[in-house]
Parts: sequence; structure tokens; C-alpha cells
Amino acid sequence: MKYKSKRIEISDKDFLKIDVNRIILNRPLPFDVYIKEAGVYKKIFNKGNIVSNLFFEILKEKNIDYVYIEESGIEKLKSSALKTSETVLESPVAFKNYSFFKENFYQIDRKFLISGTEVDFSIYQLKNLRFIKIIDASIKKPSMIYDDTIPEDGDLLIEKKDLPLYKEYIEFLSKRLDKISEEESEEFKSLVIKESAKILMSQVLNEPRSGENIKKIGDVVSNIIETMLSKPDSIYNLLNLKNYDYYTYTHSVNVGVLATGLGIQIGMDRDKVYKLAMGAILHDIGKSQIPHEILNKQGKLSDTEYNIIKQHVLLGHEILEKHKEFPEESLIAVLQHHERLSGRGYPFGLKAEKIKLFGRITAIADCYDALTTRRPYKPPLTPYFALSIIVREKGDHDTELLKAFIKMLGKVK
Repeated sequence: MKYKSKRIEISDKDFLKIDVNRIILNRPLPFDVYIKEAGVYKKIFNKGNIVSNLFFEILKEKNIDYVYIEESGIEKLKSSALKTSETVLESPVAFKNYSFFKENFYQIDRKFLISGTEVDFSIYQLKNLRFIKIIDASIKKPSMIYDDTIPEDGDLLIEKKDLPLYKEYIEFLSKRLDKISEEESEEFKSLVIKESAKILMSQVLNEPRSGENIKKIGDVVSNIIETMLSKPDSIYNLLNLKNYDYYTYTHSVNVGVLATGLGIQIGMDRDKVYKLAMGAILHDIGKSQIPHEILNKQGKLSDTEYNIIKQHVLLGHEILEKHKEFPEESLIAVLQHHERLSGRGYPFGLKAEKIKLFGRITAIADCYDALTTRRPYKPPLTPYFALSIIVREKGDHDTELLKAFIKMLGKVK
């Protein structure tokens, strides 16, 4: 079975040093931007991010006067009139169609689409807000995957009706792990755990009041915890879905993984980590009760729409407190993940010590993943910039937890 990860090494000769003042305010970046720390290049801004005042403020706070771009970006820098493709904000019809059809699809990890294997479900690429079929397959007419079959960019999806077939396909791949190296096998096992959690979260959001689904979430959480306890670096495989479009089920699992990692990092015992993780992975279950047109809306929400969105916290609490399979202590993570130590959060505007540990941890994990996940109308922030923003919001988050969180994510690029 062919399965490999890509690692790209970049040397000094590949980079150009530029004055930050050459970057234009309120324009999308036409290239990735790096800084150099201790001889290592770290990506601080992604291509497509809008250059805001915050961009310059954070660089100034870090005493950064020069940044780096890859040599291939010099021609774009020279252009004084940077032209970008039409954004979804300029194409409301395309976005409306995308939002409507998105609910019929499930996003998959491209690492499962291995050359030389056969699939009996169709695969789609999300590109320019359109769902394009790239593999036409069915039970009666399966199709082979080749090296040039899967495009390198864009989300890959299947229709939700094909989820059972996709699960069978993953199980088939799992039985062939003896054909790859031990290192690749461990990575693949982590991917399977993550994908199983995503599939189940998708089902939970469709049937949030199903006690059976909540019980299954407990089993998935236990698998995640055991994996991370036995191999701490597995968190980097479990957080393998960066640069994908935003899906509530993927975000939920990411927050669960991040919260689990932070709980382990600060020395929580196994039982406490389990209860934290249960609350964190189900923190957004209340969004299952929010209209899709509000959840997927482009641009700024109206005050009325924002108030509706905020109801997901109380709705989630209401759903989960009725599940006997859900630990009572875990409800804190659901109820307090949008509270801030400064009192600027919701739904109750709690301050300082009134926000409990599970709420503090889940708030950090939720905020970080939201910032580093791509949306149709904006690229994701880099981990470096996202953490800079979170730390900058003085008084909102627990300082000691943030230090532990940053240490935990030390190897994330």
C-alpha cells in the first residue's frame, strides 16, 4: 500500500528579505510571509490573508522590521496593483448555492485516497465554491484511484449517502497496514481514529438526541486519549486537517483533540481528561439547532443573527443534560466555551474564577481552531499568528494554560 507524507525543506537561498513597509494595507497577501527565528523560517501569514492594522501591530510588538517571502513571490511584490480573483463576498449567488449543497456532502481526508485502490463511491472536489465530480463510481461500477486522479488543491468530499461505503473502504485499508512501515502505520492509525470521530460527529449533529451516538462518542474519546497518552506526538497526526474548509464536525473533533492534549499537558488524570474531552468534542452540538443559512452566512452577521448563533451554547447544554451517557461535569465545557475571563464572553458574561477549568481549556481550543481553519471567504491564519492574536487578547484567557498550550503545539507548522 502506497502511503507517504510530504516534507518540504526550504533553504536561505529560496527566500527574499523585505521591509514590512512594502506590504500594502487592506490588500490580500499575494504570497506566504515568513519570519526567521533562531535560523528557522516560520510562516506567520498565509497567502490570501487581508493585511490589516493588526498585521502591523503584532509585527511591531514582536520588534519585527523585516519579513521573508519565497523567491517566487518577488514579481507579485513588484506589482502595485495586485489583482485577486473574485471572492465569495463579490459572488453572493455562488455562495448561496455552495451553502445549500454543502449540507449534502461530507469532507474526507485525501490521505485515504491511495493510488492503486478501488472505490465504490463518487468523489468530489470543492473548487471556486463548486462541487466537481472527479471520480464517478458506484457499487455496480467501482473506479480505480491513480496518482494523477486526485487534485492537489481543494477539499475532497463524498455525498453523505455514501458514508457507509466510505467506512467500509477505511476498514479495508486498515487491514493492509502490514504493507507499510511502522511509522506510517502509526500515522495511519491516528488518521483512522480522527476520521471515525468525524464521521460519528456528523451523525451526532444530524441526530443530536440519540443516546446511542453519544455513547459511541465516549468510545471514540477513549481511543483518542489512549493514543495520545501512549504516543504524545500523535496529536500532530490527529490534527491533520489544516487548510480545509470549515465543517462543524471537523471543528468539533479538532477542539476535542486540542483540549485532550492540553489536559494531558497540564497533568490531568485519565478520568478528568475523559470528562474534559467529552465536553470539548460536543461543545458545538447546539449548532445542530441553528438554521444553516445563518451558520453558513457570508460576511458579518446582523445583531439578530448573532443573538441566534449565541443560543447554540444553551441549546447544547439542554440537549446533553438529558443524556444519561454524558458526564455531568462535562457540561461545563459546553456551557462556558464562549465565556472570557474579562467578562466579555457569553452567554452569561462570567468573569475570572467563575469560569471553571474545563471552560477555560475548551475556550482556548475552540478559539485556536476557529482561527486556523479556512473559510470560503478567508484563508486560515497560521498557528503562529493565531496564537499571537489569542495571547494579545489580554485578560480573556488563562495565562498559564496558554503557556502550556503553546508548548504543546511546539511542532505545529
